[in-house]
Amino acid sequence: MPEPSSYEARGAVAGTGMGGTMDLAAGEAATLERVPGGPAGGGPDSRPRSLWSDAWRDLRRNPVFLLSALVILFLVFISIWPSAITSGNPLDCDLAKAQDGSAPGHPFGFDGQGCDVYTRTVYGARTSVTVGVCATLGVALLGSVLGGLAGFFGGAWDAVLSRITDVFFAIPVVLGGLVLLSVVTSNTVWPVVGFMVLLGWPQISRIARGSVITARQNDYVQAARALGASPARLLLRHIAPNAVAPVIVVATIALGTYISLEATLSYLGVGLKPPSVSWGIDISAASPYIRNAPHALLWPSGALAITVLAFIMLGDAVRDALDPKLR
Repeated sequence: MPEPSSYEARGAVAGTGMGGTMDLAAGEAATLERVPGGPAGGGPDSRPRSLWSDAWRDLRRNPVFLLSALVILFLVFISIWPSAITSGNPLDCDLAKAQDGSAPGHPFGFDGQGCDVYTRTVYGARTSVTVGVCATLGVALLGSVLGGLAGFFGGAWDAVLSRITDVFFAIPVVLGGLVLLSVVTSNTVWPVVGFMVLLGWPQISRIARGSVITARQNDYVQAARALGASPARLLLRHIAPNAVAPVIVVATIALGTYISLEATLSYLGVGLKPPSVSWGIDISAASPYIRNAPHALLWPSGALAITVLAFIMLGDAVRDALDPKLR
């Protein structure tokens, strides 16, 4: 057998794919063996991005998301530390100042009981945000678990859950609140939160069920099942991360709806009750004096409208960012 030439000894021999060979220098052969994305590859930026990273990149560039997020962060801040922007007590009232307009230290004026409207509006944010966040978390957790299990296992569990959700969908929310909360004497937010979770989970359950059914049919789930993955691993590791996006979108939009529902129930007298501080209570108390003291109705109503709008705008921005069809 003939000895290889010095050039062949220093280089590498690669197949041409046509039955022949071609000589490669050692440097060229090493270049072919480099892993893509390494020092000579595309770099870290060339790696494929996930749905969540793409969504976060789009959200950071969306002015609607940034504006609504700033409003929500401000609401959360004053909910936790209302004393940071007001030094008054929402329960300190002076009948001598009832229905008075703005005054030094009281920019929003006084309501029909002589309470500072500005202080009550600031402290009312705590109640509304607490109710909205707790109700949304409860609804999302309960609805996702029940709907995810129904969509994954199907069969009798799916049929029973579907009929139960149909029953709950037939109950008017406001009428249900009037009936269920009228017998509650507690002044805390928890009965209102429990009522919202009780009647709000079917919507999230339906969405979670459909999302899980869609994700269950994907190829990567079938491959994991063929490799022997357990049902719990399939559901928690492969299906849930890819089915949670629609639930997040609906829950974000629903948060503003729950804040509005709490104000509605408090306005009707079956939600939170005095001496609790709530925008719904203040709106209800100011309604009879709308001609003489419109400012007492304007400020809590405006705060409620801005809060609900901020959460709805946030939900719309999240929906657009998580929808692959809009890319």
